[in-house]
Amino acid sequence: MSEAAPKAPDAGTVRTPDWLLTGEPAMCPCGCIGKHKKGYFVEKTLNGGAALMRQVMFSEDVAAQPGLLQRLDPRAKIVGLVVLLVSASLLHNIATLVAMYLLTLVVAAVSRLPVGFFIKRVWLFIPVFTLIVVLPATLSIITPGKVLLQLWTWEGHPEGLTEQGLTSAGLVVMRVAVSISLVVLLTVTTPWIKLLSALRALGVSRIFVLIIGMCYRYIFLLLGSVTDMYESRKSRTVGAVQHDKAARTLVTTSAGALFGKAHYLSEEVHQAMVARGYRGDAKTLQGLRLQPIDVTFALGVVLCAAAALGGDRLLGR
Repeated sequence: MSEAAPKAPDAGTVRTPDWLLTGEPAMCPCGCIGKHKKGYFVEKTLNGGAALMRQVMFSEDVAAQPGLLQRLDPRAKIVGLVVLLVSASLLHNIATLVAMYLLTLVVAAVSRLPVGFFIKRVWLFIPVFTLIVVLPATLSIITPGKVLLQLWTWEGHPEGLTEQGLTSAGLVVMRVAVSISLVVLLTVTTPWIKLLSALRALGVSRIFVLIIGMCYRYIFLLLGSVTDMYESRKSRTVGAVQHDKAARTLVTTSAGALFGKAHYLSEEVHQAMVARGYRGDAKTLQGLRLQPIDVTFALGVVLCAAAALGGDRLLGR
């Protein structure tokens, strides 16, 4: 038997458009096939701000976990942070700084912080940037010494990376890494309002606490306003976004409008806070009280600082 011929589609049959069935070349891994759309710088900035907000929200969740540092009084943590920062600045041996950095990783793990997140948050920007800044100091033309890696020759003398220069650069980078690790441990494991209350209890100026509290709280509100302004304009724009003078004009006009909105909002918020009895002191639902674990933590910090300084002196000999 011969096969039946396919039936022609009826006039009322809905047919898939051809443009949905036509394939287009995708972006290959090498980037040589397909079209690559250049990202809009305003959208990239807003995406970065949204990522910052997600990180802050994650930090609040971490501060609520029952870890080691979360159970401590904020005042004890601030004093311990200052002691460790001063001791780290006095160290002159890379091995001692590496040991102190490994100790911060252990404390982060005991405080139930994701170690990978902690490492990325510490090393992503400032220590790497510091390394780039101090790289010229590793050259023999800036820091004379024993050349470990020869890069060129000048008048018959080898020039390149010196042992003294590499040691100095490593010392600076490790100091920065240890200092940032300690600050991150404090800020991630302490709720913001408790941190402000502890600063005020330790004698920090009232106006300073007020300014940093307002900045931290309302920078995210202003970031949300910028996102809404951009989304509203994007929803009314027909066609592709152009990277031209009009785009730069949008940024400048939005910045001016945002400045005016921030000024008006600051006045309104301050008047509302004063009307509700605010006098510059951060209030918490639970008062700050020192516990035996805080005293133990303070003694441990002193012992760690003394051990780091003593070990650094022994290694320096």
